[in-house]
Amino acid sequence: MILSFYTLQLKISMMQALDSLKDKTVVITGASSGIGRAAAEAFALEGARLILASRGKQALEETVQLVRDLGASVVGVPTDLTKSEQIYELAQKACQFNGRIDVWINNAGVMATGKLEDMPAEAIDQLVKTNLLGALHSARAVLPIFKAQKDGVLITNISIGGWMPVPYGTAYAASKFGLRGMMQALESEVSDFPNIHLVSLYPGMQRSTGNSHSAKYSGFSMKVPPISFDPRALASQMVELSKNPKKSAYTDWSSIVLKGLYNTAPTLVIRLSSWAMRMLMKKGSSQTNGNLFSPSAEPHRIYGETMLPPPSRNTKKLLLAGALFSLAYGMLSLSKKETV
Repeated sequence: MILSFYTLQLKISMMQALDSLKDKTVVITGASSGIGRAAAEAFALEGARLILASRGKQALEETVQLVRDLGASVVGVPTDLTKSEQIYELAQKACQFNGRIDVWINNAGVMATGKLEDMPAEAIDQLVKTNLLGALHSARAVLPIFKAQKDGVLITNISIGGWMPVPYGTAYAASKFGLRGMMQALESEVSDFPNIHLVSLYPGMQRSTGNSHSAKYSGFSMKVPPISFDPRALASQMVELSKNPKKSAYTDWSSIVLKGLYNTAPTLVIRLSSWAMRMLMKKGSSQTNGNLFSPSAEPHRIYGETMLPPPSRNTKKLLLAGALFSLAYGMLSLSKKETV
């Protein structure tokens, strides 16, 4: 009876410890702007001790100061994820900061849109090195630390692009599908460590600076569309998943809907989305490498520039209803053509 009571108390104390991120060591890559900066802010408000990484020193210093102003203990480590040795140095410095690593967030990523044949070969290599190999080496760096501690949480921000290919974003899609495969394959390697958790995030389009920083080829250029989501809301979910991990998280309704639609009618979804992308391409427009090879000078903030002011909840519902109706109409038309 006494032993059972003691065991119960021990379990309760463990649950309470996991429920708090105060003084936990959290590493965030891609922390200079957008989702990464929002995540740094969110974890700082939880009292976590932060190690922030990004290529851009100026933007990183701005985020470090923001976090410090919130009262958090923080250090910035300039890190280029295309250079594996810098990733291992980041993990080493993180361990030195607080003696352990509790949460590692693979958030850094770059994007490029356009026809594959219009993308420079070095741009394709750089994108895959950043998005996929950077996360792969990060996992290789942190998992031995987790295993030595016998606990830890690895969160990888994949995006719904890990399930549904982005039209005219072939290299990006390859990197995101690769991330999903990486996280699923790693499950077997931590299956005998019950307190090591791997979390895959699949958010929809974010209202962040990511789009303005992206590389653009084939004359494609656009601002953040109306149906997009608050990076601070995604950051809040990162915090929650650090406390209560689960293998997969679809962080907004669009990611659930898009995954379901693509699984149901992949050909139609690709045709419609490709048509929409072609409509946005402008012949003769200048190409840009964005932040593929060097950090963007501006903007260093959380939110990006949108096509329209952020819609209200009711407006979002109307847009969703319109999109679903259009898709249903397209599926019906396609089925009629195929039966003729």
